[in-house]
Amino acid sequence: MILVTGNDLKTGAVIWWTGSGWSIHIEDAVDAGQAGNAIIAAEEAARRVNSAYVVEAEPGPDGAPRPAHIKERMRALGPTVRPDLTLKPDDADAIRNVV
Repeated sequence: MILVTGNDLKTGAVIWWTGSGWSIHIEDAVDAGQAGNAIIAAEEAARRVNSAYVVEAEPGPDGAPRPAHIKERMRALGPTVRPDLTLKPDDADAIRNVV
């Protein structure tokens, strides 16, 4: 599974390609497959994303995409030093499922 990620130009937030746009939630990400680099080129040209790149992923325990590399898993969840500031502060299993 290949995901496309980058940063939102307006907010700087980590975003994931959903197949038709961008989301801050990795659960919304879709497999870009071989089209990853074409998606990046089109979205950067339209100035919707900054520093986009492809990452390898696999289905996680809950079926949502889980990046293969720890760096991308941490980017998907948010700060790890303050779990209350993550994207899912009320989900005690969020860190275990992603990281």
